Amino acid sequence: MDSAMAAVVRASGAFGGILYVLPPGESAVWQVLVTGLPQEMAAPWRRVGLKDPMPVADAVRERRLVWAGGREEMAREYPRLALVLPYDFGLAAAPLVSGSAVRGGLVLLWPGSHPARLSAGEQDVVRAGCRRLGDSLQRALDRGEALLPPDRPRTLPPAAPRTPSPAEATALSAFVDRLPGGSCALDLDGHLTFVSPGAAELLGVDRSLLVGALPWEALPWMDVPHVEDRYRAALVSRRPQTFTVLRPPGTWLSFELYPDATGLSVRITRGSPDAEAPPSRSVQTSGPSRATVLYHLMHLASTLTEAVSVQDVVEQTADQLMPALGAQGMVVMAPAEGRLKVVGQRGYSPELLRRFDGTPLTAALPGVDVMATGVPGFWTTFEELHEAYPAMTHEDGMAAWALLPLIASGRPIGSLLLSYRRPHVFPPGERAALTSLAGLVGQALDRARLYDAKHDLAHRLQSALLPHTLPDVPGLNVAARYLPAARGLGIGGDFYDVIRLDEHTASVTIGDVQGHNVDAAALMGQVRTAVHANATVGAPPDRVLARTNRLLTDLDPDLFTSCAYVHLDLATHRACVALAGHPPPLLRHADGHVEPVHVPPGLLLGIERDAWYPALEFPLPPGSVLALYTDGLVEAPGVDLDDAITALAGLLEHGDPGDLDAMADALIRHAPTPGDDIALVLVGPPARTAGHSRGHSIVFPGKKDERRSRRAGSGGEDPS
Repeated sequence: MDSAMAAVVRASGAFGGILYVLPPGESAVWQVLVTGLPQEMAAPWRRVGLKDPMPVADAVRERRLVWAGGREEMAREYPRLALVLPYDFGLAAAPLVSGSAVRGGLVLLWPGSHPARLSAGEQDVVRAGCRRLGDSLQRALDRGEALLPPDRPRTLPPAAPRTPSPAEATALSAFVDRLPGGSCALDLDGHLTFVSPGAAELLGVDRSLLVGALPWEALPWMDVPHVEDRYRAALVSRRPQTFTVLRPPGTWLSFELYPDATGLSVRITRGSPDAEAPPSRSVQTSGPSRATVLYHLMHLASTLTEAVSVQDVVEQTADQLMPALGAQGMVVMAPAEGRLKVVGQRGYSPELLRRFDGTPLTAALPGVDVMATGVPGFWTTFEELHEAYPAMTHEDGMAAWALLPLIASGRPIGSLLLSYRRPHVFPPGERAALTSLAGLVGQALDRARLYDAKHDLAHRLQSALLPHTLPDVPGLNVAARYLPAARGLGIGGDFYDVIRLDEHTASVTIGDVQGHNVDAAALMGQVRTAVHANATVGAPPDRVLARTNRLLTDLDPDLFTSCAYVHLDLATHRACVALAGHPPPLLRHADGHVEPVHVPPGLLLGIERDAWYPALEFPLPPGSVLALYTDGLVEAPGVDLDDAITALAGLLEHGDPGDLDAMADALIRHAPTPGDDIALVLVGPPARTAGHSRGHSIVFPGKKDERRSRRAGSGGEDPS
């Protein structure tokens, strides 16, 4: 396997690679062999899930060759990888297949000087090497060998350099000593393998303390982000790099790094903080530094995790990106029904953007093209922009523009415009950084759009399932309130209903389905419909709940429901209530005294098909108020439920029975922060002096089971 790995790296012209295996039955690939780069640099991807947005995952999952050439393409296609390695290099990933089974994946790395595409010959070499490696893994599996290493991947060492003759070694030493400044060498892991006397003198440390050490550990003043960053850039891009660093107290040193397959050669000379770096066409020093980019990426990523809605994403992106990048304008665009929609902006006049909002996606506009192709656009002058889009006019007063695709799940879902009032150049490093930042915004925007859609669906569903208006029942005052939980989608299973049965009778129901999701809301609609249907045929409370319970147990929804059902006889001013695991209603008497309506509660609906629900009759004279509520109105962490109900009774006692809306608002206002949904219904006959009879219980047409009033107890009322 080692020889096959070395052969494909050598034949393809790659400088390094990583071999992954896919153990049978697993959903992730694991590193087993690394060559051409330090294990520390490959460590973040030691395990890669097959659903992760990584090249090797795509290659293995989709059984295809994946290529990403250069920083911009890497940042656009694989922003996570580009965040950690924001350098110029090419990467190919391919599956290792043996027969019909995928056994792993291969990642190969090329220098930044590689052309933008793999040649046909390179692709053939990669595929042939993958077949050999796949067969090797299959043979190891057939022999019963463990595919995964016991601790960490093995490192395949680079080919040993040619050993010079004694004469060549002497001449080489003299050559190095004659050069001005100092020289040293590092292996691929960053350890110093050679330090010239001149280098030791400039570094101010004895050579014996340097050889074998990491520079940023042996020399504390080199432990700064840009030193290790340039070392990593040299290894990954295989291009020369330079940096200047201060050796305390006042000596500035300039370093030139020259990489190859075995390590780095370093030239050290005296420098100055504002001196130009030694000329090197392959070194890009403009644009934000890696440390700066990573800071903004991490900060933006952490803030976007808190963004819930699309507007949250727009606001937080503007707050973070515009000051960090020096931009003065930002526009977020997305497709909507075949047209361009401006979903948010900062720094532009609404009048200007309204001209573009709603433009067909067939229009020749930069924002449209970026969404269609997923390729960013950068224009340093209006002349460049006008050359690409002749129909564009210079209306925004900006001098430079960057248009970035917002990518989510591998597809463009929108575009992000950043604009600058002053001339601005976009070097490759900054282009890659901007593309990576846009990748984070795209993923957050996709999540936010999904949340907004679910939130809208939830509220429409909740609105459809709850009563739009309460019926006008002569002789009955009614007020109802619903408050969704503060968490989740704002949808739940609490419901209520007021049903006018005939000229003198009505019913009130309230309930709470377990859960705070669409399933709970759907079941809530079924329960409310079942209660309503049984109520309208004149069934008494015990039968309404029993029949509803049988329906739920037959449906087997795997969710339970509490419910209270009250039948109101407005001619006799009496009520009858039955409970299914629900908190007791509160009755406010005309004199202001409040007490719970004590009725033995039956089981929650949906548990036992033949459950029985006791009922209780009681007077409801004019001026009294009956309060039905769900547990969200009284439950709070650390508060005893009986104490909470007593507190609610106290609020009800001090309310005005002539204004049930004000009373309902007061009860909701004093409720705990809703971790659960809250439903509340207040009903009561208006205060008057005549028109009711105290001596008759409620008569239900066709009632056959007289056990209800005897078993439940009627509190001394006269039976009919």
